[in-house]
Amino acid sequence: MTTTAAAPLYTPTTTPLPQRILGKTGESVPLLGLGSAPGGMGLTDEDAIRLYDRAIDLGVTYIDTAPGYGRAHLQLGEVMRRRRQEVFLVTKTPADTADEALQILGKGLADLQTDHVDLVYVHHLGARDVDRVLEPDGALAGLREAQRRGLTRYVGFTAHNTAWKASRILRQAEVDVIMVNLNYGDLHTYDFQGEVLPLALSEGVGVAAMKVYGGADGMKYETTPSETRRPSAMQTEGYLDHETALRYALGLPGVSLAVIGMYTEAELLQNIEWVRRWEAMSAAEIGSLEAKGRELSSVWGTHFGEVS
Repeated sequence: MTTTAAAPLYTPTTTPLPQRILGKTGESVPLLGLGSAPGGMGLTDEDAIRLYDRAIDLGVTYIDTAPGYGRAHLQLGEVMRRRRQEVFLVTKTPADTADEALQILGKGLADLQTDHVDLVYVHHLGARDVDRVLEPDGALAGLREAQRRGLTRYVGFTAHNTAWKASRILRQAEVDVIMVNLNYGDLHTYDFQGEVLPLALSEGVGVAAMKVYGGADGMKYETTPSETRRPSAMQTEGYLDHETALRYALGLPGVSLAVIGMYTEAELLQNIEWVRRWEAMSAAEIGSLEAKGRELSSVWGTHFGEVS
């Protein structure tokens, strides 16, 4: 007896992925970026490298990484030494001071096997001393020095919680791009939509959305041999319509792309399919979804840390 193979989730075409301009950088980026935490912390090197190569082949050329993502820098280094010119490469520096930021970035570049990245963030403002970050010898100044040295083209910050810190930096310093927590559940806890997005938009700052599915359950990326992936926080609460969550995030004012951590080619293909057919939500749809998000907010609580 013969069997028929299951149809793929999505049949790739040679048509480029939909693109948007990343704020005042003027860079054109795909609506979908690949987060490398799952690869670095949950996949073998061989599987992760295969996934990164496949993503680039399919037009997911915005690759986001960080020194804290297990082996992600080393894995990506094996790809970057072959394909650096095809990628908008992003990494991070979990640092308060300029010296720390430059040291971390230097090690990251060596591991990534490149002499520069396109964008580097001060990582996770919620864990940072924002006063120190803003000082003349603070982390942001360090990244601007890295820019002058040609080690990065653009600088910014990431923020999972404490939206007030993000607002303060946008008011007091010049940054090119931010990546912040944007989903319809955390709207009611952290509310980056309320003040941070309008500030970024008014300054022409590029915005990458993260945690659009609520992040990995418990912020854990490690897998066991019996697992194919870790479920998203949204999925564990029974909210399985991830496409709607992605539509919501990509429809927020000023958002250029969503950065999503993926474990498998199937996930990659599914997310590509969703961004290809993305369309804006109506005001009524947004209102209904944000009201529904209160349920998620009440369950998740402060799952990314303090609010203020």
